[in-house]
Amino acid sequence: MTARRPANIAGTAATAGATLSVRPVALTNLLESITGPEDVKRLDAHGVITLAEQIRSFLIDSVCRTGGHLGPNLGVVEVSIALHRVFDSPHDVILWDTGHQAYVHKLLTGRRASFDRLRQRDGLSGYPSRAESDHDVIENSHASTALSYADGLAKAFSLRGMAERAVVAVVGDGALTGGMCWEALNNIGGAPHRPVIVVVNDNGRSYDPTIGGLAVHLADLRDRAPGTSTEPSIFTDLGLAYVGPVDGHDEAAVESALRAARGLHRPVIVHCITRKGAGYPPAERHEADRMHAIAAGSPGAATAAPAQTWTDVFGQEIVRIAADRPDVVAITAAMLRPVGLGDFAAAFPDRVFDVGIAEQHAVTSAAGLALGGMHPVLAIYATFLNRAFDQALMDVALHRLGVTFVLDRAGITGDDGPSHNGMWDLSLLQLLPGVQIAAPRDAANLRRALREAVDVHDGPTVIRFPKSAVGPAVTEIASVGGVDVLSARPRPVVLIVSVGALAATCLALGDALARRGVAATVVDPRWVYPVNHALKDLAAAHEVVVTVEDNNTIGGVGAGIAQFLRQNGVDTPVREFGIPPRFQPTAKRADLLASLDLSADALAPRVMAELAGCLTSRQRPRGAIGQTRFPKARAASS
Repeated sequence: MTARRPANIAGTAATAGATLSVRPVALTNLLESITGPEDVKRLDAHGVITLAEQIRSFLIDSVCRTGGHLGPNLGVVEVSIALHRVFDSPHDVILWDTGHQAYVHKLLTGRRASFDRLRQRDGLSGYPSRAESDHDVIENSHASTALSYADGLAKAFSLRGMAERAVVAVVGDGALTGGMCWEALNNIGGAPHRPVIVVVNDNGRSYDPTIGGLAVHLADLRDRAPGTSTEPSIFTDLGLAYVGPVDGHDEAAVESALRAARGLHRPVIVHCITRKGAGYPPAERHEADRMHAIAAGSPGAATAAPAQTWTDVFGQEIVRIAADRPDVVAITAAMLRPVGLGDFAAAFPDRVFDVGIAEQHAVTSAAGLALGGMHPVLAIYATFLNRAFDQALMDVALHRLGVTFVLDRAGITGDDGPSHNGMWDLSLLQLLPGVQIAAPRDAANLRRALREAVDVHDGPTVIRFPKSAVGPAVTEIASVGGVDVLSARPRPVVLIVSVGALAATCLALGDALARRGVAATVVDPRWVYPVNHALKDLAAAHEVVVTVEDNNTIGGVGAGIAQFLRQNGVDTPVREFGIPPRFQPTAKRADLLASLDLSADALAPRVMAELAGCLTSRQRPRGAIGQTRFPKARAASS
């Protein structure tokens, strides 16, 4: 039994909603026989259709078990097959933007057997991976980069006399909202002698629906007759030829368009109309994200109620704050629901701004909002804020503007691989003059920190939290100058400074040291930068300071505390525990933290060794040991 071939719909909006059927395949499993692109090229038209159906069936079964980006890949099945039938990868370079739509490409380049460990330790990456295959040229999990890579590759091939090598970039319409794409198109279109083929995978959305004038323009282009068009468009005005619109689920039509584009020998746009989640009814019906990414386990299976996440807490509290503060507005870079702003958008639709995949613009737009008398809250994944450091520095901090950055998925995230771990924010953002950075340890402190942050109007504030369940409350027993004391024992020797969500680990570390006969005090500064002056006296009263953070050890909270103590004449040594300065492999968050020895059992012997070295080199005992007294704790965290 073979799949019904979709009609050639020429990309019209009306017929693009037709349903692709996915049925059990009774024929020989072609997918198992695909070891590389040459096998794909040998198929006849009937075999291509059968292969497309088998790929969809395989992805639905496999990704629903392992978790991963299902919707984007169901949408590019025919496009991926056509690319590997027209071009000779890796001699011809095929780039994917963003890389989460490359699963079909991985199947066609011989990696089917590895899908049972998708996005797991020592398994298959959820993005292109140079370590996996020569067919993966770049590792681009951050959007809007492929066209710049393509421009550079085309220049290199031209300079080296290798102009016969094609350069193809598959770009989602959502990625086209990023500024880098237009910087690259400006160069690509201005060099008609250097052919670059840009395949626009137009499904009307990145995570959420694509927004802005570009989305309107692409919608207008969909209504044109298919073919190579000279009618004016934003692309032709930039110097690129335009081929399309083409039904992205008609492999023969896509293949014909790609061959025509290659024959033009100039920069060209191939406009493919696709449907995210195509061929899988649950995805087709899911209006929010077309099953952009799913967790492990088949959708619809009975599961326990999910635990409350940090994102949930933020999303609930920002709505409460906005109800009292009409000046509070929210900004997202194409990730409204993933960063917890769905309820905010429902309650205050005129006060939430989705700027597309444009982090740099998001930050400077926030600066403009602040200049205009609003207090913007920019909710963004921690790893994506790296792209807008200059804007945070020169457009927000330099102007001393009250902008609150809420960094979701800070620290180790794991599943999405090395690029998505938010392990640089504490190091980078301490460089912003006037910045205040909070790392809440529990839900109550996240709510409290968020309210404190939006009350700051003369400089940037930052709140960061991980991708995980929020965990139980961690209540302080006392407070010293704004530093929360979480645990204290008589005659303390070690001061443990906990950063954010690692509070439970630090308390367990205190217990582990106590079992070894070493007393420790565990504190949480809450606002980790600037360094709280109360830490000066606390550090002086202990033999060693230990910091534990979910961030790069270079320039992190521990490094900042060590520098602060040196500048204030406190010679208590500081030992920083965190993430080493190297990219981390794909694995679960808990597994990665364990592999980094950021567990109490692993930290305790390391602290003991550090303490032994400090005591043998110490010239004088700490006179204040055992004399530390803490004021009564305040009633409760709000």
